[in-house]
Amino acid sequence: MNLLQFRKSAFAAGFQHTGLLFFVACLFFALPGRADERRVEKRVPPVYPEIAKRMRIAGVVHVEATVAPDGSVTMVKATAGNKMLSPAAEDAVRRWKFVPGDNQSTVGVDINFEMN
Repeated sequence: MNLLQFRKSAFAAGFQHTGLLFFVACLFFALPGRADERRVEKRVPPVYPEIAKRMRIAGVVHVEATVAPDGSVTMVKATAGNKMLSPAAEDAVRRWKFVPGDNQSTVGVDINFEMN
């Protein structure tokens, strides 16, 4: 490999890395922002499923909620936790109201189901 071929291959490799960095940067800015600073204005408690109570099932369900700029919850998905408790956690968070913000964001919420 002569010097000219080396320069061309190094130049091409540099463009490949630049393109990758540009793609990652675009992806980062295109994803909805995290909203850890968005406060909850109205929190609705979950309804403990009767079958889960009888079976003495308890635990934490992690829910990811998409929050609109006006503070309403537009989408909810349980990402971790007991599958028997997940629908109740999703239903509760769906009825929450957050403080309005500048744009749409995603908020992670832990719903704790414990036996009294």
